Amino acid sequence: MEETHIMQPSRRTFLKTMALGIAAYGVPASVNHALAAVSGSGKTLVVYFSWPETLTPQNMSNDEANSTVVINGKVLGNTQYVAMIIAETTGAEIFRIEPVKPWPQNHKPLIAQAKIEQMRDYRPAIAKPLKNFQDYDTIFLGYPNWWADLPMILYTFLETYDFSGKRIIPFSTHGGSGFSGTIRTIADLQPKAEVVRNGYTVSRDVVAEAAPEVTRWVKETA
Repeated sequence: MEETHIMQPSRRTFLKTMALGIAAYGVPASVNHALAAVSGSGKTLVVYFSWPETLTPQNMSNDEANSTVVINGKVLGNTQYVAMIIAETTGAEIFRIEPVKPWPQNHKPLIAQAKIEQMRDYRPAIAKPLKNFQDYDTIFLGYPNWWADLPMILYTFLETYDFSGKRIIPFSTHGGSGFSGTIRTIADLQPKAEVVRNGYTVSRDVVAEAAPEVTRWVKETA
């Protein structure tokens, strides 16, 4: 096939045309994101919560191994590992959600505390605020699936920041439950955001081999 050359409008002309269309008719969120990307005003951020049950790579128990990935001798939480792949693929900044009061790393006390928080609808405090949140247009949001729900600290995060007009792309790790209803929960908590429904979720059993799949999904979705 022969190459066809098409005259392209200047960047200024394109933005002006887009702005006139917006003023006249309004615009869907997807076009807003396209405009932000062209104008350079939109930035991407990877936000995640992950809680590995050990930071020592030797002599792990089954529970510890289920919650971690070991890369070059370094222990990463499952969701942390996926978040790092996404950040590397997109060139995005990365932010880890951490609690003021850390959870136990031992499996049984951790499970007990997290379950009590869920039953009480508790909101754990976040240790560090996310600076310049208004600068980000697209947020990849990652978390483990805990009892078919978001970890309660995710509720804290989603109720702290206003995602209006932003694009939320969920990703999760799980032990067999996929996303459950968590994408719907995110959409309910942030009704003025565009929540992408085809997020990425991966079982803890195969997360260590998931890098090519994650990279492919990011390129198709972002």
